[in-house]
Amino acid sequence: MIALFEIYPRLAERLPHAALGQWPTPVQRMERLEAALRERFGDGLGDARLFVKRDDLSGQPYGGNKVRKLEFLLGRALHEGRKATLTFGAAGSNHALATAIYARQAGLHTISMLVPQPNSPSVRKNLLMSHRVGAELHFSPYYAASARDALYQLVRRRIDDGQRPYLIPPGGSSPVGMFGFVNASFELRQQIGRGDLPEPDCIYAASGTMGTVVGLHLGAQAAGLHSQIVAVRVTAAKFTSMEKARRYFRHTLRLLRKADPAFPTVAFDDQQFILRHDCYGEDYGVPTPEALDAIRLLNDTEGIRIEGTYTGKAFAALLADAAAGRLCNKTALFWNTYNSRDFSAEIANVDYHELPKAFHRYFEMPDDVPAT
Repeated sequence: MIALFEIYPRLAERLPHAALGQWPTPVQRMERLEAALRERFGDGLGDARLFVKRDDLSGQPYGGNKVRKLEFLLGRALHEGRKATLTFGAAGSNHALATAIYARQAGLHTISMLVPQPNSPSVRKNLLMSHRVGAELHFSPYYAASARDALYQLVRRRIDDGQRPYLIPPGGSSPVGMFGFVNASFELRQQIGRGDLPEPDCIYAASGTMGTVVGLHLGAQAAGLHSQIVAVRVTAAKFTSMEKARRYFRHTLRLLRKADPAFPTVAFDDQQFILRHDCYGEDYGVPTPEALDAIRLLNDTEGIRIEGTYTGKAFAALLADAAAGRLCNKTALFWNTYNSRDFSAEIANVDYHELPKAFHRYFEMPDDVPAT
């Protein structure tokens, strides 16, 4: 049973949930990284302790942060008797791929509404794997067109199936999806209690559609943790704001307390939730030089792979704070939201010509960003 349900059994009775992931995900101290940073920064790190939360290992055959959200989103879809899901993302969306993989495991069809993004090897891999697991892929030239095209697909499926697909927002970021990261904070509290790590002073995580970071903040407040959430913006500013964070926090808390009034009434804490805008760079999907350095450093020291769109930028924020002395004598936790499961063998024989023609350009045009 997940940590949230152990502590609040009434939530287990009232919140539909599909068991998809492998919990708890490990935490490990990054001692080789600490040594490398002390060589770089001298005494500026002090007695800092750096840990990583390995959500990259959250499930099979695909890890990353989406599995936590999908346990509740697909649980709700199954509870409502839906036959399909419809979700949104960029062409190489990790969320769209994770939804396709786990929806298929749950016996649900997936429709993915995808918009352009800079080309890279990861975009091609995710498109091929999405096709491999049976996702129905639709390309739209921009977000407004994607919403229009999604409406058509919802009507079409309702006519064909007698019901509309279960709608999952971009990144799985809805109050229902955020239950997964409220649970993650309670899971972390259990690991702290077992002595797996000290209570972190700060937790660094990528903030795309904000579900991960807001869920962590709400869960930390409810679990009595004092860890500051450092949410590192990796999408355009219109998708990531303090106003949106507070709104998500309120709506998620209201649903949790409606399901179980014993769940504590907590407040959004501006001092404990920091939104960083300085690591985004030129555009979504384009890694910064700092992110590329962060990717190399983490791989060289700890053998942990991250990427340039989300986790590389979040880890670069941690490194920037270490360089500035802001982590001196502190315990910092990097929440690795990237999938580290290798599915290359599964797509080795997939021909990209089987994809809708609109996606062929990602296989026929040069990369826009370097491989990471």
